[in-house]
Amino acid sequence: MALTELKELKETLKDLLDKGFIRPTISPWGAPILFVKKKDDSFKMCIAWQLNKVTIKNKYPLPRIDDLFDQLQWESYFSEIDLRSGYHKLRVKEDDIPKMAF
Repeated sequence: MALTELKELKETLKDLLDKGFIRPTISPWGAPILFVKKKDDSFKMCIAWQLNKVTIKNKYPLPRIDDLFDQLQWESYFSEIDLRSGYHKLRVKEDDIPKMAF
């Protein structure tokens, strides 16, 4: 990891710890961290979780986009959500928390 990425990692981890989004662990699970450089030359931390092979598949299909448009065609209000830190707000089942280690 480059020195600039290491500095960014320390700052990001401290910020996430201070906010209570992450906590120290001794989980047997672990995922690699990498950084992606954004257009403004800042870095975005990405965690490469490889959980697809152990994930129970969703039994309900996503709705079709044309069905959604039909349902929303007469509505007046829509919202737009910035998911930049959206994953920090997801609840994780207690049994699955160790799988989120990095």
